[in-house]
Amino acid sequence: MLHAGGESSPGHLKPGTHAIVLTCPSERSLVKLADDLRLAGVRFVAIFESDAPYDGALMALGLVPARKEVLRRHLSHLPLLRE
Repeated sequence: MLHAGGESSPGHLKPGTHAIVLTCPSERSLVKLADDLRLAGVRFVAIFESDAPYDGALMALGLVPARKEVLRRHLSHLPLLRE
């Protein structure tokens, strides 16, 4: 779901900007994270699946680049995606 990062990018990012993929255990936890981020004023783009069988399901959040100290506060409990 790395394309969520592209969807949330304002463009013209500084060299050295990194995209990081974190995992969420369920759609319910992703919805809760979106609610928490919204309440905290953290900007993001929600990505919803458009095809069956998950049509309409929240699949990813692309966070607008921000200071890692701010984002870490909300994301540190999520594991990195490992291949």
